[in-house]
Amino acid sequence: MSLARFLDLADFSREEVLDLLALADRLQQHPEPKALAGRILGLVFLNPSLRTLASFQAGMARLGGNSFVITPGQGTWALETRLGVAMDGGAAEHIREGLPVLASYCDALGIRAFAEGKNLDADVSDAGFKAMATLIDKPLINLESAINHPCQALADWKTLDDLAVAPRSKFVLQWVPHPRALPLAVPAAALHMAALRGHDVVVARPEGYALPAAVMDKARAAAALSGGSVTETDDRATALAGAQVLYAKEWGSTTHYGDADGDARLRADLGHWQVTGRTFEDAAASCHLMHCLPVRRNVAVAEEVLDGPRSVVLHEAHNRLVVQMAVLHRLLA
Repeated sequence: MSLARFLDLADFSREEVLDLLALADRLQQHPEPKALAGRILGLVFLNPSLRTLASFQAGMARLGGNSFVITPGQGTWALETRLGVAMDGGAAEHIREGLPVLASYCDALGIRAFAEGKNLDADVSDAGFKAMATLIDKPLINLESAINHPCQALADWKTLDDLAVAPRSKFVLQWVPHPRALPLAVPAAALHMAALRGHDVVVARPEGYALPAAVMDKARAAAALSGGSVTETDDRATALAGAQVLYAKEWGSTTHYGDADGDARLRADLGHWQVTGRTFEDAAASCHLMHCLPVRRNVAVAEEVLDGPRSVVLHEAHNRLVVQMAVLHRLLA
């Protein structure tokens, strides 16, 4: 399997994803500390990061390469992303000059650019990230865009492999509370991943938090290819009955998208959607808790669950390093 860009798990067949995961396992067992000697990875973070930033730098170093990190506006010029505007504000440089220059300094470039959270259609179409991608003539990695996080999805798939969770097992993607609206990228990516892996996926969310139709349709298409299924409900107890995986994740209201006040009013009475020990009473005895991190303790998930034997969030986070090394190897070795 050759790899020119890693932007969306949906760009690959199920067999190609399995091949990439096999490489991740091989590199985990048999490291190649000189595989990327002399190679340079550029990382552009328009939004904050902990795991993505650290794991890509560590992965590049473990393969013998080097990396540089750009956080626009923090030690570098702030970048303007909009077209057709007079740049008379705080941004001194436009992405149309800045990104190609950075790409010229490295062998592969990764970009993180969150959703603006204003226009649902624009964010679901990933218009901003796609515009940036047209400026890059090097291997490109999506470090999280408005509607996708393929690196997290690949790590989640490996985590399910490590846990020996069988296809057709029940996988529940459950909305959980957060003080503010969060992007749709991780829930969309996790949903598609689980569907492509062949699970019977249930999206459990309150009224007003249904995932966009395009996201659901994409997941259902993946399920049709893999023999899985995708359904959704606002009945959490029914959703969790017999579940083998509970993937907890926060996201903003699609009914009040771009309306912070409307979203806040809707979520004000939804604290009971927090994952607690009692939540697991309807799930299978072996049900695992997953979450991409960072997580708000005792808001999204209770401490007793995060620190309990069913939580695999740290294993899941470690797998970010493992699978991203495989991505880097495929792109640059």
